[in-house]
Amino acid sequence: MLMTLFGGSLMALACLSLLASPWPYLAPLMIFGVFGLIALFRRPAWGLLGLAALAPFEGVFRESLISGAKLLGASLILVLALQLLLRRLPETRFASNLWRPLGLFLFCMFLSTLFTENLLYSLNSWRELLIGMTLFGFALLVGRDVNMMALCRLIALSVAVTCLNAFLSTEYQEEGRAIGLLQDANYFALLIAVALPPAALLVLHAKKMIPRLFWGGVCLILLAGMIKTDSRSGLLVALLTCAIGAWQHRDRLRRARPRHLGIVMLGAAILAPLTLASLPEEYIERVKSLGMLKSSASARQDPSLGRRASYLLIGAEMIRDNPLLGSGPGNFPLRYERTGYAKLFADTIGQIDISRRAHNTYLEIFSEMGIPAGLFFVSLILLALRNFARARSLWAQKGEREKSDLVTHLGLSMLAMSLFLMFLSVPNHKYLWMLLALSSVLRARAEETPRKEERRANDRPANCAGGLLRESLVPSLPEKARR
Repeated sequence: MLMTLFGGSLMALACLSLLASPWPYLAPLMIFGVFGLIALFRRPAWGLLGLAALAPFEGVFRESLISGAKLLGASLILVLALQLLLRRLPETRFASNLWRPLGLFLFCMFLSTLFTENLLYSLNSWRELLIGMTLFGFALLVGRDVNMMALCRLIALSVAVTCLNAFLSTEYQEEGRAIGLLQDANYFALLIAVALPPAALLVLHAKKMIPRLFWGGVCLILLAGMIKTDSRSGLLVALLTCAIGAWQHRDRLRRARPRHLGIVMLGAAILAPLTLASLPEEYIERVKSLGMLKSSASARQDPSLGRRASYLLIGAEMIRDNPLLGSGPGNFPLRYERTGYAKLFADTIGQIDISRRAHNTYLEIFSEMGIPAGLFFVSLILLALRNFARARSLWAQKGEREKSDLVTHLGLSMLAMSLFLMFLSVPNHKYLWMLLALSSVLRARAEETPRKEERRANDRPANCAGGLLRESLVPSLPEKARR
């Protein structure tokens, strides 16, 4: 009765507010919004799944005040606050071994803000980081209720859809490079690198041929999208992640029979020449240009590598100037635009832009917030990877192969994210904070889950009437024997 009264009052207030606003035509839609809010109250895990699916589409509504992700995030904040007040969610779900390094990192960031060179830049950096960190709290609270396989499906499908969109429309391409809906090729490559391990998991666990072919096609779309981005860092991260994934599944590879090896070699003999023939010449030249790192060639021969080298030089200079507190959150672009490198590389990306970020999350944090903040941030990443490894080991020991594979592939997504942070400045990325929280959730679930043998032993007396009958008869057998 209380929830009905609250829902009706909320619906009436929302409709009246829209009727008095410049958008009165949205008032009828508010009815559906309230019903959605009620459904979200009953199943808050759906909100986390929705935010994960909408992350690749954020660029569509970047300039607008209202978007699906913003509405869903605000609704989820309201719903979780109400559930905590009504004690429908236990506060113990906030427990995580990541709070200590995270709290120390935020404390160092606060100290750096007090002595910042530009307060406006620092406050904007706080705003972006806190928006991303909301996913950390969401995932901790509702992560236990989330269907992890559904999460993998949504991430793989949403990123694959953006890949198809980039293939079919030149609007989402820049000089032949796929930039996706977020208007940045490297950011798009990051999404693909994170989505590849979940897509591979779905291929591995598909029990029928048609689903396996479907998810295999999704993997091919993601790989084609990675090539279309022309991102060398994305290619390196994807190859390294695939190699580590193959090593994690080496026990499956050992069970391969000679006929399987022949099929693999035949497929490689067919696909390898086709892949090389379909690769754009510009992409091959970009990959070959990595050899310039050995020969110390001039930065003008590859402006992209030259820019990244200049970021390292400016970042190292900022660390030397203030190693403890840095120059303040968000102040790297301000320092960079004062140097000659800003003007030298301003025209190399097709537009005049002298205010550039470090394109390296670790370098940006170390230079802007100081060495202690950078160390706490790195420890946060390493501890999350350790959580995934621990959960994988526990579930493997308990005979839960499917859950062990799930943790392995989500851990590979976290690894891909942590590697890509060396090539892109995204400390506020939603997938980063969601995976950080899920590492604690999955480890806690693995530590609480008993072994299969223990569950069977506990379930047998309760579920088997014959077992109860035998237990009642066994004590009487010696008395009959004595008689």
